[in-house]
Amino acid sequence: MPTKAQKQQTVAELRESLLKSKLTLVSDYRGLTVKEITTLRRKLQKVDADFTVAKNTLIKVALQGSPLGEQLGSMLKGPTALAVSYGDPVAPAKILVDFIKAVKKTDLRGGVLDGKAVSPDQVKAIAELPSREVLIAKALGSMMAPLSNFVGVLSALPRSLVCALEAIRKQKAGE
Repeated sequence: MPTKAQKQQTVAELRESLLKSKLTLVSDYRGLTVKEITTLRRKLQKVDADFTVAKNTLIKVALQGSPLGEQLGSMLKGPTALAVSYGDPVAPAKILVDFIKAVKKTDLRGGVLDGKAVSPDQVKAIAELPSREVLIAKALGSMMAPLSNFVGVLSALPRSLVCALEAIRKQKAGE
């Protein structure tokens, strides 16, 4: 049985991580083995996210006076696990949604993205988005395409001139 000091430390850690998170996902963890939870935690840690199992009462105490308290309050029913992301929200959502599809033992209750509550369907939609890196690469590709085409046109002019001069030289040499 945890002591009062341990509970206070857990509440302080939960409060700190929840308040600095960009995305918080709430799920059930019933039926998951320790090995499955450990695997999920390791995957999430690679993308700057944590997976925490905590008592609802401790989570509620950690969220008191916070805007997150209202949004997450209705999702805190039954055994609760939190996936908290501090960086790109797409990668952790994708990992958790894929994990839930693979194990088929638990469900997603929803979450909070940048201070706004999101439903399980919205989390699944977020998970289907391309990652931040892919979006940046696409944007750069779109910006670079006109420049590449312009360079191609500019390099074609001297090439055309050289070809025309070569044709004239061959014609003169043939006469």
